[in-house]
Order: sequence, then C-alpha cells, then structure tokens
Amino acid sequence: MSTAGKPTAKAEARAQAQRERILVAAQKCFVVHGFHAASMANIADTAGMSAGLIYRYFKGKNDIILAIIERQLEEARADVAKLHATSDLVAGIAEVFQQWQANDPNITSAALFLELTAEATRDPEIAAATHASDKVFRADLAAWFERSSKDGGLGVPKQEVDTRVLMLQCLIEGLAMRAISQPDLSVAQVKTALERFLPSLLSAQV
Repeated sequence: MSTAGKPTAKAEARAQAQRERILVAAQKCFVVHGFHAASMANIADTAGMSAGLIYRYFKGKNDIILAIIERQLEEARADVAKLHATSDLVAGIAEVFQQWQANDPNITSAALFLELTAEATRDPEIAAATHASDKVFRADLAAWFERSSKDGGLGVPKQEVDTRVLMLQCLIEGLAMRAISQPDLSVAQVKTALERFLPSLLSAQV
C-alpha cells in the first residue's frame, strides 16, 4: 500500500508514459513546423490528447524543449556507456546516418538537432541547457577515450583526448548536416569515409 498522498508506482509509470507520448509528438511537430510555428494545439492533436492534459505535465513549449534536451542527453550517455575498445563505431555511426536520412521519429532527427541548435542562439534558457548537456556528453566521451583498453576504453594519451573528442563530435554533427543537404549520399559512401578516417582518430597512437 502506498503512503497517503504519494503517487503509486502504477500512477508514476502512467505519468511517465504520458510525458513520453507528449515528447514524441512534440518532436514531430517541431520538425514539421519549427519551434515557433508549432503550437500546443498542434502537439496535442499529434499526441491525440487535449491541450489541457499536456499542461498537467509541462508548463509550456519551453518546458517541452528542455525535456527533449534532457532525454537526448540520457540517450547519448547510454550509448557512450555501451562503448568499449572493440566497438564497431563505423557501423554504429553509419546506422545513425541512415536513420537520419529516413527521418526516424525514434531518434533525434538531423532536422530537430538543427532546430535545437538554432533555438539555443535565441533563447538563453535553452542555450544554457544545450551547453550543459554538451559539456556532460563531452566528458563521457573523453572518459572513454582516456580509459585504458583493459577497462574498455581506447587508451588515448590525456593531452590528445580533448582534440579527439572535438574531431569526433564535428564528424557526427557534420554527418547530420549531410543527411539533410546531400540526400543522395549513400550509407556505403559514408562507411567508406568513416573507415578511412576513424582508425587514426580512435588510435592510442599520437
């Protein structure tokens, strides 16, 4: 039996499912309409619920955007946590590129990434959340680069780590742009480019 006034596990699970439903709908709306043109009514229609119900979980659009940034960070950190010295990063990045091209709603699309980046230049709260998220993600990547191979890392010398992390982030974010501006770019071409570039980037050798 739950403590009086405290939500039950079932109620918390339902609330989390509702929040997730709203976030998925919001992502779709933001990609189609942009952050400013997408209304709470658009999000409600896409989620199949009333706008009033959305306000039970989020104060407004900014709260939804901040929750999307937080969810993206959780997903990215989970991906980094799975990495080890023998991870096939070529296949992993190529798969993400293919999902970007297909505009897969289950991941952060390239278009949504660009929307978030643009909005961060206009809204200080979103900018702060984006910068904080990026800092945490960079730290996770740096830890993987620096850890020894026996501990599942790459064993990259400490003085090289920040540069390598920057290069990897630029590569991945650049491919997000390519998915939009070069729609005929094949996954095979991306794999070929990655196979030429990634080994030196991930090598422990300086």
